[in-house]
Amino acid sequence: MATRIGPGVLEIDTLLGGWERVTAGYLIEGPAPVLVETGSQSSVPALLAALAELGVDPGELAGVAVTHIHLDHAGGVGDVARAFPEATVYVHEKGARHLADPAKLVASAAMVYGGLLDSLYGRLEPTPAERIHVLEDGEDIVIGPGRVLTAVDSPGHAKHHLGLHDSVSGLLFAGDAVGVRLPDAGVLRPSTPPPDFDLDQALASLRKFADRSPSGIALAHYGLVPDPSSILEEADGTLRRWAEVAERAWHSGEDIAAALDAAFASDLEGVDPLQREKLETLNGVHSNAAGFQRWLDTRHVHPHPHPH
Repeated sequence: MATRIGPGVLEIDTLLGGWERVTAGYLIEGPAPVLVETGSQSSVPALLAALAELGVDPGELAGVAVTHIHLDHAGGVGDVARAFPEATVYVHEKGARHLADPAKLVASAAMVYGGLLDSLYGRLEPTPAERIHVLEDGEDIVIGPGRVLTAVDSPGHAKHHLGLHDSVSGLLFAGDAVGVRLPDAGVLRPSTPPPDFDLDQALASLRKFADRSPSGIALAHYGLVPDPSSILEEADGTLRRWAEVAERAWHSGEDIAAALDAAFASDLEGVDPLQREKLETLNGVHSNAAGFQRWLDTRHVHPHPHPH
């Protein structure tokens, strides 16, 4: 259930919807071990079973850190916090209140996911506010002597997104900021959902990751990518290409989803239908198109210079 991907770093498959290699959590071992990402609420039984098998006792887990509060990353936080009463919950400043009071977040997720909310993701139990710690950019979570996880504010995919850089393994836990690359589908796709997607911030966050020279990038969807500079370069290029297609469609009044589909459907040629279904469910063209649409509409109302 767990794979060692670096010194003191275990990848746990949190089995979203029973699917393998779609959602990952990461356990950073040490005197004060920290779990990065819980996965969705529906993943909690698999996650707790994996942690028990690894010998992580209820009083032993010191922290749970989420890269952002989307339900496929943080939906399990309330349940995991209850199962591990000593664990501090670490989150971006702009996500903290939603973990304490999830009603608004769950209501908006219900609008996005419809019936999939309960059948695939589940909801989100509240976390006691006194157990939530807001991470500032550059702040360290101490795992043990000589080992810290450094928070890297990385908006773009979501305004409440942060990466976590491990000082010992050099791995950077990148959430969704680099995109989605399911090993069994093999194609890297940007993840640009509404309502927060911002192209300039997303590109700046990729540069920020590159500047830290990580030894590897650990994606939430899914797993370790050992060549960090090439995946970050690919992510930058792919995101720019998707944005160009979206912007051209937007300017000419075409449907952005149809334009993205026409431009990038060939990326999935020859991909097994089940893997394609996983990718479309998790990171579909329609969700990405809606994010681009909102970003373009908002930018048009408040134009600002476009740095190149």
